Amino acid sequence: MTNKRKPAGDRVLVLGAGYGGLMAALHAADAADVTLIDPAAHFTERVREHEVAAGRQDISHPLSSFLRKKRVTHVAARVTDIDPVHKEVVTDDHRRHPFDLLVYALGSRTQTVGDGSHEDGRLFTSETARYLRKRLDDGPGTLTVVGGGATGVEMATELAEAERAWKISMVTAGEVGPALSQKGRTHVRSMFRDLDINLEEGRPAAPEDLDADVIVWTASLRANAEVARSAGLALTVDGRIEVDAMLRSVSHPDIYVVGDAAAARTEAAGELRMACATALPLGSRAGRNIVAELRGQRPKPLSFRYYAQVMSLGRRNGLVQFVGADDKPKDMIVTGRKAALVKEQVVRSTVRSLRLAAR
Repeated sequence: MTNKRKPAGDRVLVLGAGYGGLMAALHAADAADVTLIDPAAHFTERVREHEVAAGRQDISHPLSSFLRKKRVTHVAARVTDIDPVHKEVVTDDHRRHPFDLLVYALGSRTQTVGDGSHEDGRLFTSETARYLRKRLDDGPGTLTVVGGGATGVEMATELAEAERAWKISMVTAGEVGPALSQKGRTHVRSMFRDLDINLEEGRPAAPEDLDADVIVWTASLRANAEVARSAGLALTVDGRIEVDAMLRSVSHPDIYVVGDAAAARTEAAGELRMACATALPLGSRAGRNIVAELRGQRPKPLSFRYYAQVMSLGRRNGLVQFVGADDKPKDMIVTGRKAALVKEQVVRSTVRSLRLAAR
């Protein structure tokens, strides 16, 4: 595919107001009037959902607090269809929104499996943390977290610390903390023992296999790419949208893709994992590239590498795992209260970076 592009018009649509979408909208607004389509009137700190399950009251911020100084109009609606030929987006209120450049930032969701055990009220995910909080308030019992990745570890330790009356367990098909070094994994296991979390590693499980009053499923994420698929955008085998180095869809270069829906990669990091740590720089680069296009300049390729992974282990403990540029763990970690403070500052910095872009 040629890199030659006709000059872009100035109608910019951004679909999704998560970390990547909001960042892209704020930067693109430096050169265009932007329409941001998202059903919610607030930005949610998704990385704090485990804190909501443990009792935190609110992890949201009004979108208006980010947009008031920018040329961004929020449309409270859900995207139902993209027509890339006529360059229109259809929303669930039957309105049509024309675009010249589009940013697809519809994120991801937890993918559950099994026989529908969620229908009896047992199965929860990070996205349903508020409902999980209400269920925990109903009275103590047994709770099993499925999935030993960072999301599962944070959820299990947060709940074990806050809900001493509940018996917390974790079941994971592989080792707990698969992205961690052996030293980091050892620390996580020691924290599980300190918090009295029963850990079963090497045990694949479906909800119907688990004898627990509550199941919290954190085992896998899936990109929200159904709208992209029906619009004919090229997808990878795992359902993410294929993009070039500038974060444009390889099949529809007038559509940028950021956040968890993008199968983005760099030479240093390889294919980027789904995380707010990757969504923010993707959003920033896509927004800046839109500005470049609108000003007749050449967009720049994404430049990204990893430095560390940070993980909370309850409110008073944490883990900083140093990694190479390609996200592979090094034999160097920081633990305890210092790591918990670092994690909190990293999480706060995500909102600070959005507010900085908003100014």
